[in-house]
Amino acid sequence: MHKPHLLLLAGTLCDARLWQQQAAALAELAHVTVADLSQAESITELATKVLDQAPDENFALAGLSLGGYVALEIMRQAPQRVLALALLDTSAQADSEATGKDRQAQMVKAEHDLPGVISDVLPKLLHASHLSDAGLVAVITAIANSLGQTVFMGQQRAMLGRTDSRPGLAQISCPTLLACGREDAITPLAVHQELAASDCWGATDEAR
Repeated sequence: MHKPHLLLLAGTLCDARLWQQQAAALAELAHVTVADLSQAESITELATKVLDQAPDENFALAGLSLGGYVALEIMRQAPQRVLALALLDTSAQADSEATGKDRQAQMVKAEHDLPGVISDVLPKLLHASHLSDAGLVAVITAIANSLGQTVFMGQQRAMLGRTDSRPGLAQISCPTLLACGREDAITPLAVHQELAASDCWGATDEAR
């Protein structure tokens, strides 16, 4: 059986370690690749670099949070290469003024205390019931600290500078899945429901 390619895009200060369990579980169904999102300071450049890393064949694409922003840019740059799309805990909107100010404040703090920033955002990254899971917290913290301040700053600049992707949704015609945690504190359920209900989509309801 010919297995399709699946390209995974992680969130801020995350890498392939985020997707270890998913990659293992899906290995029999797809050739799984995790792209590197650590080497650019704009969503446009990140998408270009991902396409350079992508399989030669067409692929399914799944992006989480920051990875979702990059996935939407890939749909602008090379929609013909994407067989299917999954947008996970993400948004098509640009930063609001309040979100942009929060992001800039995190960047200021990260200049001298990145571990403090990571600690601050953990309650938004994990459900309250998982904050007491020392092993899980340790893994997330270790991944973020290993990527470090430079990657964090670059990714924050990329997200600050991203454009509103909603006008381009009408051009997305491949099957598309929107999914999020019901208690997501960063991109709440209401944001995803609004995105799913948008009349901007080019795909049919059945495809979504």
